Amino acid sequence: MAHTLDVLGLFDNEYRDDGFRTCSVTGLEVHRSVENHVKLFGLTAVVALLYGGIFAFTVAMTRWEVIGLLEPDAFYTHLSLHAWNLLIFWMVFTEIAILYVGGPMVLGRRLPLTRVAKAGWLVMVGGAVLVNYAIWTTEAPNEAPLLTAYVPMPVSPLFYAGACVFILGTVVAALPFFATMWYEKRENPGKTLPLVSFAAFVTSIIAVEALVGGLLAFGPALLWRLELIQWWDAAWYRQMYWIIGHGTQQINLVAMIAVWYFLTHVVAGAEVVSEKVSRTAFILYLFFINLGAAHHLLSDPAVSTGWRIWNTSYAFYGATFASLIHAFAIPAGIEAGRRKRGKGGGLFGWLTSAPWTNPVFSSTIFSIILFGFLGGITGVMMGQLQLNMTWHNTFATVGHFHGTVVLGTTVAFMGLIFFVIRTMFMRQYVSERLASIQPFFYSAAMGVAVLMMMYVGILYGIPRRTAEVVENIPGTEFSLSAASPLFAIFGIFALLAIAGGVLFVLVSVGSLVFGDRVENGDDNADLVADGGLGMAQDPDDPVHAYEMRGTFVLCLIFLAAFVITYLLNWYLLTQLWSIGA
Repeated sequence: MAHTLDVLGLFDNEYRDDGFRTCSVTGLEVHRSVENHVKLFGLTAVVALLYGGIFAFTVAMTRWEVIGLLEPDAFYTHLSLHAWNLLIFWMVFTEIAILYVGGPMVLGRRLPLTRVAKAGWLVMVGGAVLVNYAIWTTEAPNEAPLLTAYVPMPVSPLFYAGACVFILGTVVAALPFFATMWYEKRENPGKTLPLVSFAAFVTSIIAVEALVGGLLAFGPALLWRLELIQWWDAAWYRQMYWIIGHGTQQINLVAMIAVWYFLTHVVAGAEVVSEKVSRTAFILYLFFINLGAAHHLLSDPAVSTGWRIWNTSYAFYGATFASLIHAFAIPAGIEAGRRKRGKGGGLFGWLTSAPWTNPVFSSTIFSIILFGFLGGITGVMMGQLQLNMTWHNTFATVGHFHGTVVLGTTVAFMGLIFFVIRTMFMRQYVSERLASIQPFFYSAAMGVAVLMMMYVGILYGIPRRTAEVVENIPGTEFSLSAASPLFAIFGIFALLAIAGGVLFVLVSVGSLVFGDRVENGDDNADLVADGGLGMAQDPDDPVHAYEMRGTFVLCLIFLAAFVITYLLNWYLLTQLWSIGA
């Protein structure tokens, strides 16, 4: 039955009289109300990705000094639009969709409060449009805010208003998820939530904390810019700002890991090695992950030494430990699940025989690997009080969060969008080959670009916020020209990565508009690796009956990379001691 607001036949799946249908891939009972809202938020996220991606081109071609596309004032405007659309709007719209998947869809319930969900979407869109308008029309004495619109820097009141509206819209859009959790626990007291739902619930709690922090930062700043209050404390603003400024990235991280568990189970047959251990890791995030924001303030004179040491040692390692648990649990689950199906020959047979041509699988695996090696390890480096001095405000910082948010979260979310196209929009990919190639192409190109960002930041101290990069530091004779060859590599691979992003949008949108319709379950049979658990010789075998030695070796490799990177960063720090000697 087609939805009343159906467009291009995108909301016209067949449902039973009770509004449910059975997904042939996941086996979940999916209600029309959930599916349509997941599609709505997912489509909006892709629009934000497309818009922010346009500015990725102008920003990258400015940072590559050979081209130097934009003047400094225009550069900061483009950089702000790039950051807000990709780091905030693409991510948050997708994360609301993930909450609806992790909550009512996994639990087999209808979405409650659908009018509230629609109202939340409208308010979020209104806030996003207002933020974009405020940034694009910025004029002196106002400055484009990027992601550090620190008080007392003058920023348009429209920007603060747009940010507050978007935050409020996000809270409203999340209410149906919380209502789902409340109904579920009231009707099933004592029943444990599925792991993916539990992860989504933890994500939502961290999100609420971040959003409240955002209102405490942007709300008073708006009043100050409207001159309703005469001043606002800059130190307070920075503390509150980074609750959302970095907190949104922690939402990304936890949502991304929920997607990892969900997709590896569905398309690769992964099993959960230990529910208790994985849930404990999510609980550790609940208490410690937002403290990672402290690394932005380690050079801030307004916070005490004790505050810095606490946040960069005892508390910080609580979140790191949680990530290390997931780093073992997820590949171990894939290995055990595939060995159960007889797909685990040798040390890495379970991995080499995996469905690499399935873009949902390859996107998920690349996200796990690249987040771990490039985003996760460097995050620990930056979070240390001493090492932070070599990273702070250099281009290496930009490399770090492209390693986490782009190579980690964005690649995982791309895999999720590929999955939604086949299982909810019920469309075949417009080109199977291009869909299979895209995760490899995008991940490889962006991986090299990220490495170059880190190298020029760590080795040469290239600043992160200026349009002029290599020629000199304005007002000084300090030359950075030695970094020029690495910037050439960065520029070339940034262009290739942007081409990979364009390919994703073309395949996604092209599949929705021109893709053949999935008529029955057989059309999606290739999404489920090796025919599902039915192929296992004994599906009831406990997961620990199977070897995980391949995962153990991979963890040793990861640990070795961690130690080498850690020691190398400390060596580079010691080289600073000669300055001024």
